[in-house]
Amino acid sequence: MQRVAVNPWPWSVELGFNQGEVVSGPHRTLYCSGQTAMDADGKPQHDGDIAGQLTSSLANLEAVLAAAGMSLANVVRLNVYTTDVDALFAHYGVLAGRLGAAGVAPATTMLGVTRLAVPGQMIELEATAVD
Repeated sequence: MQRVAVNPWPWSVELGFNQGEVVSGPHRTLYCSGQTAMDADGKPQHDGDIAGQLTSSLANLEAVLAAAGMSLANVVRLNVYTTDVDALFAHYGVLAGRLGAAGVAPATTMLGVTRLAVPGQMIELEATAVD
């Protein structure tokens, strides 16, 4: 797989994401469902703690990726849904740091939403990965 960053403006690179990525070559694509802070039994975790939910959501996303033989390094698109954009920005470095450590800056969208499907959840990560 070959990835080429598309950034007509430099500001997004400074924030840890590309405006777009062109992916070419033979590859598999994994479309991940939104991952929240749920334990292995499907019970919500870290009620009211967006930092804890972010960490758990990332771990769950990495588990889905690993089950497909991939990692964060394969993520080309990331949608971030949150019920509190300001609170998430206070902890966004955790997400950007993990992506940076994986050597990627996927095309990203962050959306503030009224609520998520599971009451009490404040963040959901939805990814597309390619290998």
